[in-house]
Amino acid sequence: MSGVIFKGKAPVSDKLIEIKLPRPQEATLPNGLHVMVLQDRRAPQVTVQLSMRGAGGYYDPVDHVGLAQFTATNLREGTATRSTTDIAEQLDRLSATLNVTAGLSSEDATIAASALTEHVDVVLDLMADVLLNPSFPEEEFGRYKTQTRAQLLQQRANPGFLAQERFSIVMAGDHPDGRVAPKPDVLDKTTRSDLIAFHRARYVPDHAVIAVAGDISMAEMMKKIQARFGGWKKTGSPVPAVSDPAALSKSGIFLVERANSVQTSLRVGVQAINRTDPDFFGLSVLNRVIGGGPTGRLFRHLREEKGYTYGAGSNIAAPRFRGVWVASTDVRTEVTEPALNDLLDELRQAREVTIPEKEFADAKRSMIAAFALTLESPQALLNNAITRYRFNLPADYWDRYPERINAITAADAQAMAKKYLDPSRLQIVAVGNAEGVARALRKLGPVEVYDAEGRPVTTYK
Repeated sequence: MSGVIFKGKAPVSDKLIEIKLPRPQEATLPNGLHVMVLQDRRAPQVTVQLSMRGAGGYYDPVDHVGLAQFTATNLREGTATRSTTDIAEQLDRLSATLNVTAGLSSEDATIAASALTEHVDVVLDLMADVLLNPSFPEEEFGRYKTQTRAQLLQQRANPGFLAQERFSIVMAGDHPDGRVAPKPDVLDKTTRSDLIAFHRARYVPDHAVIAVAGDISMAEMMKKIQARFGGWKKTGSPVPAVSDPAALSKSGIFLVERANSVQTSLRVGVQAINRTDPDFFGLSVLNRVIGGGPTGRLFRHLREEKGYTYGAGSNIAAPRFRGVWVASTDVRTEVTEPALNDLLDELRQAREVTIPEKEFADAKRSMIAAFALTLESPQALLNNAITRYRFNLPADYWDRYPERINAITAADAQAMAKKYLDPSRLQIVAVGNAEGVARALRKLGPVEVYDAEGRPVTTYK
């Protein structure tokens, strides 16, 4: 690739790392709460993550998208015995953290906390109180509404948000994976009673997992968890189900008009795989070659060689349902056409030309090296264990990760490109100045145009 120099100064080993990772001890309480503890005495700190499948935005009512997010965010704003100020001040005094999140298309709501070992009991008390006894104070919820409404309106001025919103709708339609942000009118109609009802129905232990990493043993932690969460009532609810978004039968081109924009935000992608698909490793390696950071083809081509952008890359989202592969970049309006053509040409080359041996070996080596670096973190090890548990992966899944990556061949990667990066399946989303962008898009096919509020404008033929 012209204009790019690889100095090759760093020492490189071709030896495949062989590992046997520490595994957490596991148990399940009678109420269904699954416990995972990974002991690590190297630092006097403990992190705790409690996730409840079924309490994320994936399970929001169709007419109340955002309810899970509103509930999670307001969970720590007060309990029967503590105000939001009490909670914040106590955490601040201990230099501890406690946060509650629920993504708009996520299956789970998660409470995450961290503290020094000596303060674990206090933080676990706070976690249990927030989880089991939230009061959702009317005053705090009113303040939250005011702040959030302003944020929801403001984000529509962000081209990156508009690109992600349109891309998600294109890829998933009315499926929960198409959700990016709640609507202000839904926030306005939400009441304290709605939060209480959602919490009562969805914050249950039946399919929850509490994962702990750090300076504490399984025996110590089990006593603390049983004391605080043993009385959490099981409901007997079935495992929350998921389904795939409807399959797309053709390609599409979409433009979101943003007057006076000097840049174009581009998203090019396809529906892809779920986390347990046999193609996961092959597609992951292909993704590394195409858009895996500063050594990926998109970054090297669009930024280093052509100077179209500050950054370009790609990634895979693979949850329990069918996710997406997407390439993204932001370029100057006047280079929208050549940048998009070059991006599409990189996908064509991935389909038609076998990846050179050295480039392919370097991509796999970088993936394995990046994985090896994460093994220094107890939290990363625990996250791997949670992934293995959540997706019912083999016990040695992470031990064999380097082996599985290394086993992918250039022919395998090219087969993935032919299978998933078929131009008849590609969806292209652009956000920018319609006058400067529409002409370039029309050369590729019919264009559906939307305004910044998501309303259709017209269709270019």
